[in-house]
Amino acid sequence: MLILPFIVLILRFCNTRASRKGVTASLDAKWSSMPLLLETSEFVAEEDEEKFWQFVDTVKEITYLHGDSERSYCNLILKKAGQFLSQLKFNLLKFSLSLRAYSPTVEMFQQIAADEPPPKGCPSFVSVHGEHTCSTAEIKKLIKRAANRPKPYLFKGDHTFPTQNTEAPIVILYAEIGTKEFSKFHKVLSEKAGKGEVIYVLRHYVQKASSKKVRLSGYGVELAIKSTEYKVLDDTQFEGTNATILDEEDDIDEVQGILFGKLKHQYPDLKGQLKELRKHLIESTNDMAPLKVWELQDLSFQAAARTVSAPVYDALKLMRDLSQNFPIKARSLTRIVVNQEMRHEIEANQKHFAETLGLQPGDSALFINGLHVDLDTHDPFSILDILKEEGKVMDGLYNIGIKDKDLSKLLRLNVHPMEESSALDIQHSAIIWINDLERDQKYRSWPSSYQELLRPTFPGVIRQIRRNFFNLVLFIDPAQEGAVELVKLADLFNHHNIPLRIGFIFVVNADEEVDGNQDAGVAILRAFNFIAEDSDLSHAFSSVVSIYNKVQDGETLSVDNVASFMKKKYPRTDVQNILGADSEFDDQRKARANFYRTTGLGSLPQGLFNGVPFNIEELDPEELETIILQKIMDAAGYFQKAVFMGQLNEHMDVVDFLMDQPNVVLRINPAITNTERKYLDLTSKL
Repeated sequence: MLILPFIVLILRFCNTRASRKGVTASLDAKWSSMPLLLETSEFVAEEDEEKFWQFVDTVKEITYLHGDSERSYCNLILKKAGQFLSQLKFNLLKFSLSLRAYSPTVEMFQQIAADEPPPKGCPSFVSVHGEHTCSTAEIKKLIKRAANRPKPYLFKGDHTFPTQNTEAPIVILYAEIGTKEFSKFHKVLSEKAGKGEVIYVLRHYVQKASSKKVRLSGYGVELAIKSTEYKVLDDTQFEGTNATILDEEDDIDEVQGILFGKLKHQYPDLKGQLKELRKHLIESTNDMAPLKVWELQDLSFQAAARTVSAPVYDALKLMRDLSQNFPIKARSLTRIVVNQEMRHEIEANQKHFAETLGLQPGDSALFINGLHVDLDTHDPFSILDILKEEGKVMDGLYNIGIKDKDLSKLLRLNVHPMEESSALDIQHSAIIWINDLERDQKYRSWPSSYQELLRPTFPGVIRQIRRNFFNLVLFIDPAQEGAVELVKLADLFNHHNIPLRIGFIFVVNADEEVDGNQDAGVAILRAFNFIAEDSDLSHAFSSVVSIYNKVQDGETLSVDNVASFMKKKYPRTDVQNILGADSEFDDQRKARANFYRTTGLGSLPQGLFNGVPFNIEELDPEELETIILQKIMDAAGYFQKAVFMGQLNEHMDVVDFLMDQPNVVLRINPAITNTERKYLDLTSKL
């Protein structure tokens, strides 16, 4: 088993003169920094294994440039890799190298090599079924004896040279790409693999690892330092709580490299201006200098104005510097005058984003091709993964001639997996809805705007919005044993105010000759209809739950359970008028049975989530609660994209929107709807 090293925190403190106290925090991994060439090869391999071997042949011996600068070496690597990557992938390569995203992968191979272990003094070596050698001349001997030893285990990330003979001995090369030793072994093994004599596997190995550790990206360190040093000041000379006090005879003569004592001596007529300059420089170096309230009002506008005024090629660097060192830069920003036209533009943008995305001034949000990226759960490495997935799609579309506006239109298409399954229309009148999030009084305190979907929340939180986004329909025979658990689960969701609209289809015996005295299912249906007419649907459902609570574990519902409850609950009502042959409470008994038959669903019980049927395994009562909650969170992403893209707005009914989707059908026909989709790959392999 490979054990990844722990991350260590290294704090480096740098003290400067005057009032500035500098603190630099950096995070280093515990493993050594490996050559960027190896990380680049892993990026290329992830794109295409065939291109990986082409890249290896191109860079098999380029280490002689180590004598030059690291920048020239890196530029050469990028130039070589650029031959096998599109411009988009090339930019992603530079991003991944800056993050050192593939450093753990290279370190994994280094640890595998250490477990062999490597022969002493060998910069490169091969392993043939457990036997090692540093000489190319001995490989042939080891191959002959390999048949008597078991084959080594190959990992998922191993790089295997293309070969036709899958039964040949496995030769694993541990070497550093780009060295002369690697080139020598690679030439011999690639020839043998091409002839089918061996299976050639390459693993990275650096004999002398650098003492420099890998600097980790994507992590922030916040240090709150409180000064406990007190000074005695004359409060009669104290002009304000935010003023900077400078004594004429202050012993700080040198400020930011300027010797003010000499300047005052040489230019006595500029003494006043030098004093103001000295004061400004001291304030700019004091990272804890307080600001007055009125100076804070436009600070964000002033930071934006400072960024916009910078040259285009420096704007991002400046914005990064301002955001990372804001307390230090704040005082200098207060002197910037904000253009009124820019102020109005920013305020208009704030209003627009608040209305469309639910973003308030000060909030942050990241969208990649319309996909909302939660900044609380994602880091630069997961964002890199998203960019690579999106880049793969865009590259494929670009290669078949889809560009510019057409590319943008295709990226807007909904490819959410919910559309992969056929859905039934849930607007049928036979469905008994026991709650309605948009109309019931108990949900009145919830917000109703679709924009609430785009408001940031903690991971795993289900948004309580007064809209019927999530709809559960259960088809049950009340007299079946499994119906008890499903009804109780539905009551649990309803009781805890989960934003889920719940509907039932009671599928009972449709024969008119069968009444409630003979069939428990017919009895509870008639009792439900009576209570719903006497009170409301919510009370009727609660009564059904109470009846099921009287049923013992392992038993099924009986007519006596229903009759005894009705006699106790309605003592002045003749129960026979409700359950008997002359009952008037048979509403839609046949209609519900017919609707169930026309849907094409299998044996009872059955369930639908937003019209999509559950699998048989998903209807297990012990797992169903977790599955429903997961479906709610998955579906939330679908609705988020619809709202963001403008496909779902405040003037539309969300259930109508769902039922207008192309995957909604009137009947589930496995011969038609469950056909596996086949895709034609039109992207170029060149």
